[in-house]
Amino acid sequence: MQGRHETHALTRVDENQQLFDYERSVKASFDAIVPVLKRISALQHEEDFEVRAQAIAREQLGFGLPEEILEDAWVNQLDMRRLFAWCLFETYRRFCDEFFTETPLGSVEEEQAFRRFLQDCGFHTLDVSPCADGRLAHVIRYVLRLPYRAVRRKSYAGAMFDVDDSIQKWVETEMLRLRQGRPDDSGLPTRYLKVAVYHYSSGDPDNQGCAAHGSDATLAAQGALGQLYAFRQAVENSFCCGASIDLLLIGLDTDTDVIRVHVPDGSGDIALERYLDAGEIRKETLRLSAYEAEARIRELVDATTDNVAPGMAKLVTRLIANNFSQIDYVRAFHGEHYEDIGHAERFIGAGIGFEEVQLRNLTYFAYLDTVEEAAQDLDVGVSIFSKLNVAHGLPIPVVVRYDYHGQVPGARERAIKRCARVTDALTSRYAKLAEKGLLHTLQVVRDCNAGGRIEVLACSVGAQEVHG
Repeated sequence: MQGRHETHALTRVDENQQLFDYERSVKASFDAIVPVLKRISALQHEEDFEVRAQAIAREQLGFGLPEEILEDAWVNQLDMRRLFAWCLFETYRRFCDEFFTETPLGSVEEEQAFRRFLQDCGFHTLDVSPCADGRLAHVIRYVLRLPYRAVRRKSYAGAMFDVDDSIQKWVETEMLRLRQGRPDDSGLPTRYLKVAVYHYSSGDPDNQGCAAHGSDATLAAQGALGQLYAFRQAVENSFCCGASIDLLLIGLDTDTDVIRVHVPDGSGDIALERYLDAGEIRKETLRLSAYEAEARIRELVDATTDNVAPGMAKLVTRLIANNFSQIDYVRAFHGEHYEDIGHAERFIGAGIGFEEVQLRNLTYFAYLDTVEEAAQDLDVGVSIFSKLNVAHGLPIPVVVRYDYHGQVPGARERAIKRCARVTDALTSRYAKLAEKGLLHTLQVVRDCNAGGRIEVLACSVGAQEVHG
């Protein structure tokens, strides 16, 4: 038993506790900001305001506040919007530093073991495109229980991923296999697996589904499947028939974290009406031993459609079994479903990177090279935060981030220019919000080959106030 419900034999109880402790700690650091600022705001006309405000911030948030914002409080009202943005960005910086120095969500051994398993299934790359909705940000490490370093994740509104970007990644992957034998030799018959993850809400399907598809689960599934087929067709048309591409479609109930897996047939085709529901399979196998339960999952996968490829069946079996841990995680720590079945993200992440964000409802993603090409994703995010923050007088915090490969000459300089260009475009596109102090940006870059911390470049609140 875990919590007040019966735990499945395949559930990793100890891991659930570790993941919950991490999630609770990170989110608590962000959620402490508003209560602390409310307390500080009530003191702004006291004689010793600055001293008391700094003491409260250091005790409750773990860092001091910018003196120049506090110094002006006796003349003008304390600029709470600016202070809120600064606190959120500083919390994000500290969160990133801890993630990259302490590696709290997995080990190298787990990553290596999964890569071997993936190759045993006949795949050399797992490329996942979930919806950019923050309720799917934890889909890799939590929902599917996969090591995040072993999976490529790039999120798009409505899971409508950029086909050209995926083709570019496929080409890069196949070139590395041909020239360097990474992640395996090109002579091995392994394939590139592209996965799209759409979502829906079982509790409030008409209002809490995918915003990019008008909360229509059918449209969300159709859109994601259409992109998968477009990707495969594009690769086949450009290179060769077959071209070593496999597809998988997964649906996620963001209320409970139950997945439904649309199992491809022997030809690699996917039918929207043909899927396995992990929640139903968990119920069916609840009283079985771990061995018996896993065997039953495999039976159900094989029976879903004709001629399921053995490697695909093996992987789907693992994903469903892994999801049992997450189903029990939600029930043990949140009840029958999450309390925040709607949006509750803390900031927008725009650019390329953010591997440290593996937590539900922490970040709304907008992966982009330019604001123009990702206008839909950004507009959806700003619409969400207009309800979450702007409606309550708080600004929309946007972290503009570009990771780069440090061994490539000029990569850091190009990443810095990208940050500045995208930030300028953001403030231009949402000029009214920015002018009112209702949109703030933090610019950061990171050398993803060095494995180090993020580097803070500039902040709309004041660059000198953010520690690098």
